[in-house]
Amino acid sequence: MIAASARIHPLAYIEDDVVIGERTQVGPFCVIRRGVRIGEDCRFTAYCEMRENVVIGDRTTFGSRCTISANASVGTDASIKYAFVLTDTPNLREGDRKHVGSIGNGTLIGANVTLMPGCSIGHNSIIGACSQVRSDVGDNEIWYGNPAKFFKTNE
Repeated sequence: MIAASARIHPLAYIEDDVVIGERTQVGPFCVIRRGVRIGEDCRFTAYCEMRENVVIGDRTTFGSRCTISANASVGTDASIKYAFVLTDTPNLREGDRKHVGSIGNGTLIGANVTLMPGCSIGHNSIIGACSQVRSDVGDNEIWYGNPAKFFKTNE
């Protein structure tokens, strides 16, 4: 179901069984896969891909070329700059199950950040540009670098 007030660019590709909330904007060349749930007042610029069963909260924005792996979740009021990738990988010990991460509410993620398989970012955290996050980031923390390391508490 796509809300009547949502604006979908004619060059965006949206599969079946997708929910897009009120006033959400989907830009050109975005791909929204089956089972994705997007909240209200979200914005996707261009070339974003939301893979199967991703859940995105209200008022979350994505810069161009962001990819969110299947079954991941992104909270409300998050701001994700361009070229962000949330990756996944099969858990070889448990067959085909995949480990995916999540992004908390109010989080700011800089440009060119990669969130490695199974890692999550807590609420109200900040990840600096060009960082590679290889471990969980707690609530209200600022991290940056490659690999990303804790810098200080986000007050």
